[in-house]
Amino acid sequence: MSETAEPELYYLEYYEEFLAKVRLLSRKIIASEWSPEFVIGVGRGGLVPAVYISHQLDLPMLSIDHSSRVPGFADELLAKVAAMSAGSRLLFVDDINDSGGTITYIRNLLGGNGCDTTNLRFAVLIDNERSKAPVDYWTDKIDRDEDKRWFVFPWESVGTKASIVEEALSVPERLS
Repeated sequence: MSETAEPELYYLEYYEEFLAKVRLLSRKIIASEWSPEFVIGVGRGGLVPAVYISHQLDLPMLSIDHSSRVPGFADELLAKVAAMSAGSRLLFVDDINDSGGTITYIRNLLGGNGCDTTNLRFAVLIDNERSKAPVDYWTDKIDRDEDKRWFVFPWESVGTKASIVEEALSVPERLS
């Protein structure tokens, strides 16, 4: 894809489709041999699914905002989460595991703060099988080498098309 070409936007805008994915993800978590004590939404994209999953599983929800890129903000919260991990099972929720950058960042920061990684799990709606970071639960799997669509989730679809395209073009390695 050339740098000036517009990406293929794929809108997941139907509430019923989103709700079905959340319910499927919740069922997968319930069916596993591991039960979280907290759901942690990874901002921005993981916050909405995390709220739904926390209600579905009847669990408290915490949030971190990794996407804000405010220096130290997410890091301080993750350090607190790492301290909790000694006695609590934590489920991190994000919308998509594309490159694996966010999940790798979170895992590394938690590990660097003494986190008990056996108490962590990661859940996403869409998982790229070529991601450098594996997740524990997902509803849909894609192969980013084949699938170049830019997924637009319901909470993002209210943005302008120009802002969505700009965000997609900011990570050209996912589109070409």
